[in-house]
Amino acid sequence: MEMGTEHHGACLCGAVRVTAKPKSPGIGVCHCSMCRKWGGGPLLAVECETSVHIEGVEQISIFDSSQRAERGFCRKCGTHLFYRLKEGPLYAIPVGLFDDGDEWRLAEQIFIEKKPSFYSFSEKTKNLTGEEVFAQYAGD
Repeated sequence: MEMGTEHHGACLCGAVRVTAKPKSPGIGVCHCSMCRKWGGGPLLAVECETSVHIEGVEQISIFDSSQRAERGFCRKCGTHLFYRLKEGPLYAIPVGLFDDGDEWRLAEQIFIEKKPSFYSFSEKTKNLTGEEVFAQYAGD
């Protein structure tokens, strides 16, 4: 998969369609308690900055999940569509939303200290604590 490749996907009911250009073919995994509560497990997403085009925006509900970020989902079928920062160029799109899927690779895990012991990934990844994640954005 080439960097800057455009990917297409949609929610379960098709009311919302997404076209995005991820920064890389690397999937990030978030183990924070909010992501696990939101999806019933860790969030597996690709970082797209602002290279995201959404059709069907009138079908999107936004949940203001923290001071820093919000989460979007389809108001018809409930599909999780994105996590995005309120300030700054970051969209994290769940990788399962995209129609293609075999060329992605697991690259990073964040909030690694929050990962429960009942699951693990065998791939070698960059692992960051929540404190390390927040430190990356401290200058923004």
